[in-house]
Amino acid sequence: MTPRERWALLRRHLWQPPRPHGEQPRDRVVGPLELFYDLAVVVLVAQAAHHLAGHLTWGRLGEFTAVFTLVWIAWVNGSLHHELHGHEDARARSTFLLQILLLVTMGAMIPDASGARGAGLAIASAALFAVLAMLWLLAGRGDSPEYRRSSLLFVSATAACAVLLAGSALLPPGARVWSWGLIDVAYLTAFGALAVTALPEEASALTITVALIERFGLITIIVLGETLTNVAGGLSNRPISALTLTVGLVAVVVGFGAWWTYFDFAGHREPRSTSRANLQWLLAHLPLTAAIAAMGTAMVSLIAHAHDSRTPAATAWVLCAGTAVALCATMLVAASLQAWRDDRDFYRTLARLCAAVALACLALAAARPAPVLLGVVLVLLLGVPWVFAVWHRLATDVSSSAPTRHPPP
Repeated sequence: MTPRERWALLRRHLWQPPRPHGEQPRDRVVGPLELFYDLAVVVLVAQAAHHLAGHLTWGRLGEFTAVFTLVWIAWVNGSLHHELHGHEDARARSTFLLQILLLVTMGAMIPDASGARGAGLAIASAALFAVLAMLWLLAGRGDSPEYRRSSLLFVSATAACAVLLAGSALLPPGARVWSWGLIDVAYLTAFGALAVTALPEEASALTITVALIERFGLITIIVLGETLTNVAGGLSNRPISALTLTVGLVAVVVGFGAWWTYFDFAGHREPRSTSRANLQWLLAHLPLTAAIAAMGTAMVSLIAHAHDSRTPAATAWVLCAGTAVALCATMLVAASLQAWRDDRDFYRTLARLCAAVALACLALAAARPAPVLLGVVLVLLLGVPWVFAVWHRLATDVSSSAPTRHPPP
């Protein structure tokens, strides 16, 4: 083999062309490169959450929602590209590194997103979406004819998002944040419409694999970990008393309750093999993770006001409404699962119970009891679906193990 042939062989091995649509491996495992990318994204989530926790107001909550959704869309976009087209080669490392560099730049701008650094965040976000659009365009060049329509539409939507984000840098700070929210809604609407109207052969290109299920589970766990960081940070910034420590530990149990709600009823389970179920599974994780992140920010304020006779209104509503959204979003994820079809009676009853608990969480927010009491009641409310599931399991096991009585001869 000549040196030129050796170099060509090495180049093909290190810099493989994107995997064509329709060749998504079902048995792929999540690699360390993707985990590193996920951690980079969660750094941005932490930046947005810490900014909200520093001064919990409705305006900052809206800013947090717009920024969180933008980051989540970028993460899903990059993750789906690697899932559908990526290899474990130098090309994937280079493209992920480029995205991480832009994500870190965005992270530096997030704490002042509504101020002087908002224009910088808009430009960095626009550059990230431009890179993503280019990656999808390069991947689509080798598509067979049945995938070209959906591929072109997706590239166009991602490129349009980049242009709109760049244009938002010219707006006043207040209008800029609103524009990000509108861009988020427009992009998610376009993505949903594209998935719902896709032809059967186009829809078959996007299937929720074991690797994607693991990625979404891991990102949920990492966001849940931010609640622990917020509690520890809230306690470290305050004089420790028995009441303050109790409120902090109760807040940890509330976060743990969000964990068991998701992973006991929806996490690490496959959705049904339809485009609508896949889309519902995918999008329902947005309000779920956003609500968990918002709950973590409210825990800082809960600890700060541990000695108050009533929980501040913003703290109560963000924590309790976040819990309600997490419950309902978990049920939306569960409704897309094959397990829902296999045990329909259990899941339907569970969904009604979670809806009732969510309403009780909102009533608790309106009542605004003392922080320690509010946290304890939230723990009890989150325990209701779990107790029902345990009771159902015991009842099922008893009925299945009961001896069969045969009529006398």
